[in-house]
Amino acid sequence: MVLPASQVGPGEPFAPVINSGKPSLADLLTIEPSASIFYSYAREVELSQLFSDPNARTTVLVPTNKAVIALPRKPHEGPKPLDDGVILSEAEFDSMSKKNVERWVSAHIIPKSPISLASDGEFETLLDDKNVSFTVVDGDTSAPEWTRVLLDGSVRLTGMKEASNGVLYILDGTVILE
Repeated sequence: MVLPASQVGPGEPFAPVINSGKPSLADLLTIEPSASIFYSYAREVELSQLFSDPNARTTVLVPTNKAVIALPRKPHEGPKPLDDGVILSEAEFDSMSKKNVERWVSAHIIPKSPISLASDGEFETLLDDKNVSFTVVDGDTSAPEWTRVLLDGSVRLTGMKEASNGVLYILDGTVILE
């Protein structure tokens, strides 16, 4: 059945999607091969809806696959191991894993965009009580400002992509939670 252009469903007016000409954050994450592990984790939580929301203005700090693989404890495992002898049901383990992933993904999202990296600054993330800081370091002043900053004093930004609903920065590390 083909719906008339004026209606999507019974009594609902047709609302065209207005494209700014740029892909969304979700589009960029889908096609960025170095971000596939981060995006795989992000899609497990509701926060990932921000990446498709045309009204969201979000800055996403995206660790490369190499950075995620290098983590001593993976995002779903949480910050510290369970005590030996603690036995969890499958449902408890799944719930805990999902909360850990949500915490980790939240720490990589700044709920505003664009952000200025021209001078040192600190920004709140979606994770309660977790801020990230950017520190300007020496570099080629003719290069983009994002190439001349460190995240939390040690993590380099290796790429930047603008989306219709925010900005994506590729990191050579991750936001540390503890």
